[in-house]
Amino acid sequence: QVQVVESGGGLVQPGGSLRLSCAASGTIFSIYRMGWYRQAPGKQRELVATISWSGGSTNYADSVKGRFIISKDNAKVTGYLQMNSLKPEDTAVYYCNADIRTRWNSASRDYWGQGTQVTVSS
Repeated sequence: QVQVVESGGGLVQPGGSLRLSCAASGTIFSIYRMGWYRQAPGKQRELVATISWSGGSTNYADSVKGRFIISKDNAKVTGYLQMNSLKPEDTAVYYCNADIRTRWNSASRDYWGQGTQVTVSS
């Protein structure tokens, strides 16, 4: 069994910063990719950023390029999303997603966290 748990959300003023964490635990044989998604009220869930677990290559939504940084700590099996220069339109529930294989002979699958609220408001 695998658990993916986000933390670090909260209320921040426009222009401020927050760092989200995503910890994966349980029966993990390998991780291929970790990503952050967000969903604002009345909108579809959208991709924010992804990082490959082995090579560390990253991908960002245009709306967050230059402001957000995705990173990882392999030893801690934890991913991070550093969010800078936050705007009110960044307000959403942020979800962590991890593509994980639990056994050497099984296919990988996506695991989702429960989400963490980020509110940007003065």
